[in-house]
Amino acid sequence: MRVPKGEADVSRLDAFARERVDAGERFFGAEAEGIARLCHRAAERFARGGRLIALGRSPAARSDARHVAVEFVHPVIVGKRALPALALCAEGGPLPAQVALVAEPDDLVIAFEADDPETAEALALATGRGCLPIAFEPQGDSWVRQELEETAYHVLWELVHVFFEHRGLLGGRRAEAVHDTGASAFLYPFLGEQEDDLDAVVADVRASVLAKAEETAALRVRTLRENADALAAAAADLRAAFASGGRLLALGNGGSATDAMDVVADFHAPLGDEPGRPALDLTEDAGILTAIANDIGPEAMFARQVIAHGRAGDVLLALSTSGTSGSVIAALEEARRRDVHTIAMVGYDGGRIAAEALADHVVISRSEHIPRIQEAQATAYHALRRLVEEP
Repeated sequence: MRVPKGEADVSRLDAFARERVDAGERFFGAEAEGIARLCHRAAERFARGGRLIALGRSPAARSDARHVAVEFVHPVIVGKRALPALALCAEGGPLPAQVALVAEPDDLVIAFEADDPETAEALALATGRGCLPIAFEPQGDSWVRQELEETAYHVLWELVHVFFEHRGLLGGRRAEAVHDTGASAFLYPFLGEQEDDLDAVVADVRASVLAKAEETAALRVRTLRENADALAAAAADLRAAFASGGRLLALGNGGSATDAMDVVADFHAPLGDEPGRPALDLTEDAGILTAIANDIGPEAMFARQVIAHGRAGDVLLALSTSGTSGSVIAALEEARRRDVHTIAMVGYDGGRIAAEALADHVVISRSEHIPRIQEAQATAYHALRRLVEEP
């Protein structure tokens, strides 16, 4: 008996999600303690004035390096401090040469695709300079590894802040007392920060690592299951567009901009026996983005590019955790005026984009936690890429 296509899509997507759930359970079950202690060591480095440097040479690794940098510099969680971070990518030249110019002894250096020879050389150079090297190494295919790495660096970013609340556990920190120790504080800057139960804090952070990983796994499953029809329909639109000479345009803001970079990298890369597909990253050019934002306004950043590049029959993929971003909505509206098909991946309850049906296909990751939304969206666009080639 032939299985109806809708049921077959759900079954395939369930298997796609299950692969990630199983890999995540193995990776975070084994590494939760190490990640918790890494959060402590990272907090010590930041407290000494260190920075996080992210290395990414390939297009996909570059998207992760830039994602790390924006998360640490521009925290979306209220009350979290901005932490110094920067991404070194292939467009800046050989990674070892960039590290030689930029890295300082108290820095942390996280490498994506650390088995790449040039990246490994850069990481070794940074380590020799006194930097703390970081390379997450989950098992699985390249997409599974990337998705688990994203959860790992999100968790690092979220939980490093726990140790700033326990400054007495940060060795080598600068004299920046955070508790009121009275009139003698200027003489004894660490008087109010005496703590010695590191293991208890690490145990709490370890439990939080596991809880966040489980939350992400559940959201990945729910996102694919609840949006199976939307993903299948979006894949059909993309197949038809590519067959008739159309292209994919991708966009988003902040961390979602780096996800747009990754979408384009994934579509450019061949999948199985199928060739790479034409795709444009509308977040790519800082000159264009800043010119439009400065001269017209930030809400026009993407719509203006849709006017320049969009053709009837193209497909626009917009990523937004909130579903309410003005620049994303303006781009979707402009795309419709130009007969460009539209796909939106959004979080929360879908925001205005879902409520007002501003995209042809809307994929909702129902969560209020931005890191978890982005992690589930990565699974969704990887699934979309697979569905385009394997209908």
